[in-house]
Amino acid sequence: MAIAAIDRAPTQTPIELAPGRGGGGPASKRIVVAYGFWIFILGDIVMFAALFAAYAVLRGNTAGGPTGTELFNLRNVFIETMCLLVSSYTCGLGALSAELRRPARFLIFAALTFVLGSAFLFIEATEFARMVAIGAGPSRSAFLSAFFTLVGMHGLHVTSGLIALVYLVAQVIAKGLQAAVLRRLLCWSLFWHALDIVWVGVFTLVYLMGAP
Repeated sequence: MAIAAIDRAPTQTPIELAPGRGGGGPASKRIVVAYGFWIFILGDIVMFAALFAAYAVLRGNTAGGPTGTELFNLRNVFIETMCLLVSSYTCGLGALSAELRRPARFLIFAALTFVLGSAFLFIEATEFARMVAIGAGPSRSAFLSAFFTLVGMHGLHVTSGLIALVYLVAQVIAKGLQAAVLRRLLCWSLFWHALDIVWVGVFTLVYLMGAP
């Protein structure tokens, strides 16, 4: 009879907790990707902070060579700055279009972002070539070594961002705005905005404070 009573007793089913909400399960892929990408962005910011510090220390060490006042063309720098800032705006519109699942609009804004980013790189490369042509290359002085390292590293990041944008556009065309593709697009958008923030620092510290 005791066994029968136990058999008739109501059984309690364990409470199932959603993954990542106290149940010991993994977090969603979107959260993991976003967290990992934030770590990457913060690592990049630390690297640029070190380059900014090196430039601030070495900018007065011209070794008798040309100074920023003699080399920098603020008109060209302003144009390339506007190209990059406007590209951040078109990048944001493209990200919004992707989240709204409007691939045609996203492709238009992606193309505008690519053109503006390429214009920024073209102006920067032209300025570098002009400086090297007049003997103001990175080996001329500690000031120029720090300048070319800081500004060139930012330009290298912009180049990698444009290459990644081409890859993402190809994925959107081939696969559409799937969840995985959208995650990559939003991470890339964060990366591009971070480059704009870094450039504002470059524009202020290197050009505005180093030119007449």
